[in-house]
Amino acid sequence: MNIKLIKSVTVFLFMCLITNAQESNKKDYPLKEDVETIDGIIKAYYDVISGPAGQPRDWERDLSLHHPNALISVTGMDKNNKPYIISQNLSEYHKSFGVPKIGFWEYEIERETQKFGNITHVWSTYETTAEKNGPVTERGINSIQLYNDGNRWWILSWMFDSERTDNQIPKKHD
Repeated sequence: MNIKLIKSVTVFLFMCLITNAQESNKKDYPLKEDVETIDGIIKAYYDVISGPAGQPRDWERDLSLHHPNALISVTGMDKNNKPYIISQNLSEYHKSFGVPKIGFWEYEIERETQKFGNITHVWSTYETTAEKNGPVTERGINSIQLYNDGNRWWILSWMFDSERTDNQIPKKHD
Protein backbone atom coordinates (compact mmCIF):
# COMPACT_ATOMS: atom_id res chain seq x y z
CA MET A 1 0.00 0.00 0.00
CA ASN A 2 1.16 3.51 -0.80
CA ILE A 3 2.58 5.53 2.18
CA LYS A 4 0.67 8.68 1.09
CA LEU A 5 -2.57 6.72 1.02
CA ILE A 6 -1.91 5.26 4.48
CA LYS A 7 -1.16 8.73 5.87
CA SER A 8 -4.28 10.19 4.23
CA VAL A 9 -6.51 7.43 5.60
CA THR A 10 -4.93 7.81 9.06
CA VAL A 11 -5.49 11.59 9.06
CA PHE A 12 -9.08 11.11 7.84
CA LEU A 13 -9.86 8.55 10.57
CA PHE A 14 -8.23 10.74 13.21
CA MET A 15 -10.32 13.76 12.11
CA CYS A 16 -13.50 11.63 12.22
CA LEU A 17 -12.62 10.52 15.75
CA ILE A 18 -12.03 14.11 16.92
CA THR A 19 -15.26 15.36 15.31
CA ASN A 20 -17.24 12.52 16.84
CA ALA A 21 -15.71 13.17 20.28
CA GLN A 22 -16.52 16.89 20.04
CA GLU A 23 -20.12 16.17 19.05
CA SER A 24 -20.58 13.69 21.89
CA ASN A 25 -19.30 16.33 24.37
CA LYS A 26 -21.77 18.92 23.09
CA LYS A 27 -24.83 19.35 25.27
CA ASP A 28 -28.34 19.98 24.09
CA TYR A 29 -29.63 23.01 25.94
CA PRO A 30 -31.62 23.62 27.94
CA LEU A 31 -30.65 20.86 30.31
CA LYS A 32 -33.78 19.41 31.90
CA GLU A 33 -32.28 19.72 35.40
CA ASP A 34 -31.55 23.42 34.75
CA VAL A 35 -35.11 24.49 33.93
CA GLU A 36 -37.60 22.07 35.50
CA THR A 37 -37.43 23.52 39.04
CA ILE A 38 -36.66 26.83 40.74
CA ASP A 39 -33.74 25.17 42.57
CA GLY A 40 -32.40 23.90 39.24
CA ILE A 41 -32.51 27.24 37.43
CA ILE A 42 -30.95 29.12 40.36
CA LYS A 43 -28.15 26.53 40.64
CA ALA A 44 -27.51 26.83 36.88
CA TYR A 45 -27.60 30.66 37.15
CA TYR A 46 -24.69 30.53 39.63
CA ASP A 47 -22.84 27.69 37.83
CA VAL A 48 -22.76 29.54 34.48
CA ILE A 49 -21.07 32.67 35.82
CA SER A 50 -18.49 30.88 37.96
CA GLY A 51 -15.06 29.72 36.82
CA PRO A 52 -11.31 30.28 36.73
CA ALA A 53 -9.42 33.19 35.20
CA GLY A 54 -9.10 33.02 31.42
CA GLN A 55 -11.94 30.53 31.00
CA PRO A 56 -14.82 31.63 28.77
CA ARG A 57 -18.19 31.06 30.39
CA ASP A 58 -20.79 28.74 28.85
CA TRP A 59 -22.95 31.45 27.30
CA GLU A 60 -24.87 28.86 25.28
CA ARG A 61 -26.10 27.33 28.54
CA ASP A 62 -26.79 30.81 29.92
CA LEU A 63 -28.90 31.65 26.85
CA SER A 64 -30.95 28.52 27.50
CA LEU A 65 -31.80 29.78 31.01
CA HIS A 66 -32.91 33.26 30.01
CA HIS A 67 -36.08 34.27 28.21
CA PRO A 68 -35.21 35.81 24.80
CA ASN A 69 -36.33 39.24 26.10
CA ALA A 70 -34.45 39.02 29.42
CA LEU A 71 -33.15 42.22 31.01
CA ILE A 72 -29.95 42.39 33.07
CA SER A 73 -29.33 45.38 35.37
CA VAL A 74 -26.18 46.18 37.32
CA THR A 75 -26.52 48.72 40.11
CA GLY A 76 -24.17 50.34 42.57
CA MET A 77 -22.58 53.62 43.56
CA ASP A 78 -20.19 55.57 41.33
CA LYS A 79 -16.97 57.29 42.48
CA ASN A 80 -19.03 60.34 43.53
CA ASN A 81 -21.22 58.13 45.73
CA LYS A 82 -24.21 58.52 43.39
CA PRO A 83 -26.44 55.54 42.52
CA TYR A 84 -26.20 54.16 38.98
CA ILE A 85 -27.84 51.45 36.93
CA ILE A 86 -26.70 49.84 33.71
CA SER A 87 -29.39 47.80 31.94
CA GLN A 88 -28.52 45.41 29.11
CA ASN A 89 -29.95 42.54 27.13
CA LEU A 90 -28.26 39.18 27.62
CA SER A 91 -25.88 39.38 24.63
CA GLU A 92 -24.72 42.85 25.76
CA TYR A 93 -24.11 41.44 29.24
CA HIS A 94 -22.11 38.51 27.87
CA LYS A 95 -19.97 40.89 25.81
CA SER A 96 -19.36 43.22 28.78
CA PHE A 97 -18.47 40.27 31.08
CA GLY A 98 -15.99 38.92 28.53
CA VAL A 99 -13.39 36.39 29.63
CA PRO A 100 -12.39 37.19 33.22
CA LYS A 101 -8.75 38.00 33.96
CA ILE A 102 -9.19 36.73 37.53
CA GLY A 103 -11.17 33.79 38.84
CA PHE A 104 -14.77 34.46 39.78
CA TRP A 105 -17.05 32.11 41.68
CA GLU A 106 -20.43 33.18 42.97
CA TYR A 107 -22.28 31.15 45.60
CA GLU A 108 -25.80 31.50 46.91
CA ILE A 109 -25.79 31.65 50.72
CA GLU A 110 -29.45 32.46 51.46
CA ARG A 111 -32.69 32.66 49.49
CA GLU A 112 -36.16 34.08 49.91
CA THR A 113 -38.69 32.98 47.29
CA GLN A 114 -42.09 34.53 46.61
CA LYS A 115 -44.35 32.78 44.12
CA PHE A 116 -47.68 33.72 42.63
CA GLY A 117 -49.19 31.80 39.71
CA ASN A 118 -46.57 31.43 37.00
CA ILE A 119 -44.25 34.18 38.33
CA THR A 120 -41.62 33.94 41.03
CA HIS A 121 -39.29 36.43 42.64
CA VAL A 122 -36.05 35.12 44.15
CA TRP A 123 -34.11 37.32 46.55
CA SER A 124 -30.74 35.53 46.56
CA THR A 125 -27.88 36.56 48.85
CA TYR A 126 -24.49 35.72 47.36
CA GLU A 127 -20.79 35.63 48.11
CA THR A 128 -18.03 35.81 45.52
CA THR A 129 -14.50 34.46 45.62
CA ALA A 130 -11.49 34.68 43.28
CA GLU A 131 -10.66 30.99 43.85
CA LYS A 132 -13.03 28.04 44.00
CA ASN A 133 -14.13 27.82 47.67
CA GLY A 134 -11.60 30.57 48.47
CA PRO A 135 -11.94 33.53 50.82
CA VAL A 136 -14.96 35.77 50.26
CA THR A 137 -14.16 38.89 48.22
CA GLU A 138 -17.64 40.39 47.94
CA ARG A 139 -21.24 39.87 49.02
CA GLY A 140 -24.55 41.19 47.80
CA ILE A 141 -28.08 40.34 46.80
CA ASN A 142 -29.42 39.21 43.42
CA SER A 143 -33.04 40.02 42.63
CA ILE A 144 -34.14 37.39 40.08
CA GLN A 145 -37.52 37.29 38.34
CA LEU A 146 -38.65 33.92 36.97
CA TYR A 147 -41.49 32.85 34.71
CA ASN A 148 -42.91 29.38 34.17
CA ASP A 149 -44.50 28.84 30.74
CA GLY A 150 -46.12 25.54 31.79
CA ASN A 151 -43.15 23.50 30.54
CA ARG A 152 -40.11 25.10 32.16
CA TRP A 153 -38.70 28.02 34.14
CA TRP A 154 -37.19 31.08 32.45
CA ILE A 155 -35.11 33.90 33.91
CA LEU A 156 -36.93 37.08 32.83
CA SER A 157 -34.63 39.55 34.55
CA TRP A 158 -32.12 40.00 37.29
CA MET A 159 -30.27 42.79 38.99
CA PHE A 160 -27.93 42.99 41.91
CA ASP A 161 -26.32 45.35 44.34
CA SER A 162 -23.18 44.69 46.34
CA GLU A 163 -22.73 45.02 50.05
CA ARG A 164 -20.88 48.18 51.12
CA THR A 165 -20.16 49.85 54.44
CA ASP A 166 -23.29 51.96 53.97
CA ASN A 167 -25.27 49.09 52.41
CA GLN A 168 -25.07 46.11 54.73
CA ILE A 169 -26.99 42.93 53.99
CA PRO A 170 -29.92 42.73 56.44
CA LYS A 171 -29.50 40.00 59.06
CA LYS A 172 -32.55 38.11 57.77
CA HIS A 173 -30.76 37.68 54.38
CA ASP A 174 -27.30 36.94 55.79
